[in-house]
Amino acid sequence: MLRALLDANLLISFLLAAGGTSPPVRLIVAAFNRGFILLLPDEVIEEVVRRSASKPYLARRIDKTEAEQFLAELGAAAERLPRLLERVAKMSRDPKDDYLIAHAIAAQADYLVSGDKDLLVLGQVDGVRIVSPADFLAVLEDPAGHR
Repeated sequence: MLRALLDANLLISFLLAAGGTSPPVRLIVAAFNRGFILLLPDEVIEEVVRRSASKPYLARRIDKTEAEQFLAELGAAAERLPRLLERVAKMSRDPKDDYLIAHAIAAQADYLVSGDKDLLVLGQVDGVRIVSPADFLAVLEDPAGHR
C-alpha cells in the first residue's frame, strides 16, 4: 500500500473546508478510509495547532475543539512519526520545509504531498516523489494502478 506524508497546509485546508470536495478534503477522506498509509509526524500536528491558533484568519474559522478532535482521529488512523531528534539537512529552498522531506525519507514514504512550490519544484528526493494534492489523488484514483 502507498505510504504518503501530507503537508500541514493540507490538514488546515481540510479544517477550513470539511464536507467539501477539494483535493485536500478528498485526500483526508481517503486516509480515513485507508486508501493509503498516512504518515503523520508530530511536528505536522504541532504546526496545525500552532498556526490555527496564532493566525487570526484561521483562528476565526477553525474551532479549537474540532481541530483537536480531528487531529486525534487522524492520528489514530495514521502511522505516527515521532519528532526528529537529529539536525535536518538542507534540502529545499525553504529550510522550514526540510523536516517534511527528512520524515518522508526516514519513514520510506512513496509520496510527500504538498501545495508548497518550494517542495514541488524538487519533484523527487531519495525515492520520495513530491506531488500536489491533485496529482496524488490522480495516483490514488488510477484504476490501472500506475503508481
